[in-house]
Amino acid sequence: MSRLIFATSNPHKVEEIKQFFSDTSYEIQSLLDFPNIPEAPEPYDTFHENAASKAHFVHPYTGGIVIADDSGLVVDALDGRPGVFSKRYSKEGTAQSNNAKLLTEMNDTKKRSARFKCVFAIFNGQNTEYIEGTCEGDINTQLSGTGGFGYDPLFLPKEFPGKSMAELTMDEKNTISHRGRTLQQFKRWLIETSKS
Repeated sequence: MSRLIFATSNPHKVEEIKQFFSDTSYEIQSLLDFPNIPEAPEPYDTFHENAASKAHFVHPYTGGIVIADDSGLVVDALDGRPGVFSKRYSKEGTAQSNNAKLLTEMNDTKKRSARFKCVFAIFNGQNTEYIEGTCEGDINTQLSGTGGFGYDPLFLPKEFPGKSMAELTMDEKNTISHRGRTLQQFKRWLIETSKS
């Protein structure tokens, strides 16, 4: 059994990832399995640079293949904000306060188009590979749904008209989410590299 270490301590992400790989023989670990690792720095202005920084930081503590992601919400009317600052968009940095700030900033905005973007940096100790995925949609004018996390209650994915990301089942979300699409590409990449 091969081991994949995902550089996240977010239990929601870990649950999504483990479900995604449940039909494989890969052992999935996360930072929850390595509680003594310090918080990785994310000092950069791009998803690619932050993901690579996390993967390179975590690798010496764990060995194996480390997959780090940086992801966020990119809103066209806000010139790409909150982007790499999605987790710490508001002063409090909670999902509730982040969503409240987003609603306030878009209060009089008719242009609601946005996308979730996810970038994986895969580091084996020598080389870094990048895989990315996006989910297109719009920002709702109010919160809707109790599932998911982060900006999910405000994000209306194009594939499910009238539903927020927080109203989808886990299977539905994994099919169309930015992380789900990145995971799908990553799984294909693993299969191809294992053949070579």
